[in-house]
Amino acid sequence: MPQVQLSLKGRALRLLGGREHSRAELERKLGKYEEEPEQLARVLDDLQAKGFISEQRVVDSVLHRRAQRLGAGRIRQELQAKGIDGELVTQALQQLRGTELARAREVWKRKFEAPPHDAAERGRQSRFLAARGFGGEVIQRVLGGAGEDD
Repeated sequence: MPQVQLSLKGRALRLLGGREHSRAELERKLGKYEEEPEQLARVLDDLQAKGFISEQRVVDSVLHRRAQRLGAGRIRQELQAKGIDGELVTQALQQLRGTELARAREVWKRKFEAPPHDAAERGRQSRFLAARGFGGEVIQRVLGGAGEDD
């Protein structure tokens, strides 16, 4: 059976059918298929005008999928890697700020059974939380058990 060559628009819609993509992500993924200058820009402009591409939906999707497992630092990195506008990234991080400590505690509880009993264990647990994007102050509060009720 012969392989059907998808148009740029078809490729973009296929990618968008799987999950939300930012314009920058689509440009990176589809650039190699562009046959004439500005063709990709015209296709993406059209899709954006029709509402198929939305940076706000990308942000909402990332927050929905990742916020329960990651801290604000990792979410910032992920959004920036997707080419999301700095103002939208800032707004997303402000949404997360109020729940950062509670989310860090939940992530910690799923991984560890008890608070660290020595410096080596404290370092291991700290690195675990830091790798997930939680900040130093939040990590100290989680591992120190400070403010369990706040």
